[in-house]
Formats: sequence, structure tokens, C-alpha cells
Amino acid sequence: MGFISHVKEEFQVIQERDPAIKSPMEVLLYPSFRVMLSYRRAHRLYSKGKYFRARRISQKAARKTGIEIHPGAVIGKGFFIDHGSGVIIGETTIIGDNVTLYQGVTLGGTGKETGKRHPTLCDNVMVSAGAKIIGSFTVGENSKIGAGSVVLEEVPPNCTVVGVPGRIVKRDNIKVPRSDMNQVDLPDPIMEDITVLQQENSALCNRLIDLERELRELRCKAGCLGQAGAEVTVPGRKACKAGTEKTIDGRE
Repeated sequence: MGFISHVKEEFQVIQERDPAIKSPMEVLLYPSFRVMLSYRRAHRLYSKGKYFRARRISQKAARKTGIEIHPGAVIGKGFFIDHGSGVIIGETTIIGDNVTLYQGVTLGGTGKETGKRHPTLCDNVMVSAGAKIIGSFTVGENSKIGAGSVVLEEVPPNCTVVGVPGRIVKRDNIKVPRSDMNQVDLPDPIMEDITVLQQENSALCNRLIDLERELRELRCKAGCLGQAGAEVTVPGRKACKAGTEKTIDGRE
């Protein structure tokens, strides 16, 4: 794909996914647009073994845009970084088609591995603001990573991950469409667990109140029967008559 084709693709991607854009010329001001043009040049040089020139281009783009993409990373079509500040993409990262990243996202390695040490993002993945994906594993297609999540293990396709560390929340395997950019209405498994505990605690409190009320009623009935001279029978105990000195156990 030539330079002009890359420019046209970046125009189309940004116009499609950012509702804030009002005119096509604004695309030229987007950090994502500028850094991707630099990345394509740097990656081409990196693939030819011209590592210093490739790194020089990528570092220059990082200083200007706040987005650091290693020239060795492999990025597919339709890639978009919204806002972009603080985004880091490591050397062995592989990104599929139609992937979207928001500001503050890190696609990093653990620092202990050699070879493939950065994550692989399949097609149609969305990574929300501030999320960190660390390690050499795959995030399946059509998956969402919630804002501020820290993902440390593989994510199956059609899943949502939230929390620290990231927890997988399946949504009946319903695919997330490319146009679905909602990064707010995501499941919160921790809050769901807290809600269940609150409901169970309320049920136990209500049951305890019912038992205390029943106990008071039984004591009241027992007192009334004792005053009338009737026999009071307590389950598991001997009966006694009111007015005697014997206890329920039969002792004097």
C-alpha cells in the first residue's frame, strides 16, 4: 500500500470513529494520523534492517505526539488511537484490523521474556483509556478491555475484561460491532459480587428479626399460660405447673 493509500485510509478511519470531528481537514491535526504516517515509514525501514533510521523516526514522532510505537510492531488496517497521549506499543506487538486504543494504553512486555514478549490484539478489539495489557498472549477478536484494567492473561473472543487484575466477563458470546465504541456501560464483577452479598445480608437480617419476633410471641404465650395455672410445655423439656418451685428441668 502506497503513501497516498495510507493517507486515505487514516482519513476514513478517523472520520468514522470520532464523533468530535467536524471537517475532513481536522484529520491532519490528529496525533493518531501523524504518528501512523511516521510508523508506516519506520516499519518499512525496520523490515529492511535499517533499525537506527527506523527508531529515529519513531522517537521523533513520539516526542511530537506523545504516542510511542516501536517500528517493529505489526499493525493491521483500520487502526485508530483516540486522543493518544501516553500510548505505548512494544516491539513484538501484533495488532489486527479495526482495533481502537484510547489514551494511556500500554501494550507492553513483562521485561523477563525474549522473542515474542508483547500482546497480540485480534480484529475489532477496543482497549479503553488507561488500560494495560502486559505479556505475550492473545486478546481475542471483538473483545473489550475496560478503562484502567490490567490484563495479564489471555482473553477469549467476544469477551469484556474489567478490573485489576483484569477479570473476564462473557456477554453470551455476542460480537461487539465495529461501530460500538461504548467504553462506559461495561460489567463490573466486583460491584456485582458486593451487591449479591448485600442482598444475602439483608435476607439474613430479615430472617433474624422474624425469629426474634416469633420468640417474643412464644414467651408471651408461655407467660399467659403460666399465670392461668396451665401446663407449659417446652419442646425437649419436662412440663411444669405454675405456682410450683420446680424448674423446667424438674429440679427444685
